[in-house]
Amino acid sequence: MNSILRRIFPFLYGIVMFAAVRIITDIPKDESLWGDQRSTHIFSQLSSIISCYLFDLICRFYFKKKEKPAQNSLSILKEYGVVCLCMFIFLNVHMYIWSHLGFVFLGNGLADYVIANVIYIPLFLIYYAIIRSDVTYKYHREQESQLEKVKTMQLETELKFLKAQYHPHFLFNALNTVYFQVHDENNTAKQTIELLSDLLRYQLYDKNQKVDISHEIEYLDSYIRFQRLRMSDRLVLKYYFDPLLSTQKIHPLLFQPLLENAFKYVGGEYRISIDLLLSDNKISLTVKNSVASITVPNNRQREGIGIENLKRRLEILYPGKFSLDITNKDNIFSVTLVIIPD
Repeated sequence: MNSILRRIFPFLYGIVMFAAVRIITDIPKDESLWGDQRSTHIFSQLSSIISCYLFDLICRFYFKKKEKPAQNSLSILKEYGVVCLCMFIFLNVHMYIWSHLGFVFLGNGLADYVIANVIYIPLFLIYYAIIRSDVTYKYHREQESQLEKVKTMQLETELKFLKAQYHPHFLFNALNTVYFQVHDENNTAKQTIELLSDLLRYQLYDKNQKVDISHEIEYLDSYIRFQRLRMSDRLVLKYYFDPLLSTQKIHPLLFQPLLENAFKYVGGEYRISIDLLLSDNKISLTVKNSVASITVPNNRQREGIGIENLKRRLEILYPGKFSLDITNKDNIFSVTLVIIPD
């Protein structure tokens, strides 16, 4: 229903409703449609039009407050029942007040009440059905539009991913080339390249599907050994992976940002501890690192983009099934991530 029709429809419908009453009450008596009480009829006609505008406004406000129109038959039936009851109360109270104030003439007493109810209530129910159909149609159109947007975004994301794959492949192949060019006696360099290749391989091929947590642990172990190679010898590093963690399925690369954050900001006593445990069907990772006592950044600075992105991924992948606690106390920065696997 376009905006112009929506504005004039209550006016036209109010005229039709009152005309229906006049036809039923006047024609059987061989009277003209307006009779001889024109001022009363004009007031009643205006009252009918105003009632339609109010009804339209209230119904659309009701649907606007709802997230979506009811879909099942029982809920729809309840809606129509509520509308019928509300209109019955409104109509009869309305007629009673106006008749006692002299604005409406009810010469036939109870019969006029019955006629008004028999005509107006079904017509208001039809009006409600029209409004409901219009709102439902717009809702489905909006849902289809949102779905098209999501599909478009998915295609764009897939295209970006395919384009981005070129660069990791190039780097991966380049590392292999460098590996064979390194002298055999330079074992440290070869070990570093091997670890980096393993990390890239895992990130490139396993990041879009769930994996056994044992694979994730292997990746974390490689990541820790890679970071250990570039850190100072005074780093005190302790880490423990629960042997019970084996075949549980999780989304990959959720733990690495927490480890990266620890290796990046470790200071002070230069200690890092990592514990990945299974308890009550929950997987928990606790990462602690010491920080310098002189300049301890606030949590927001310390979290950085990596942890902010991690939070967003967790909200998408594990809605309502994770917790992420971050503390910075006594020169120890601690992060605990708990996940309930599917």
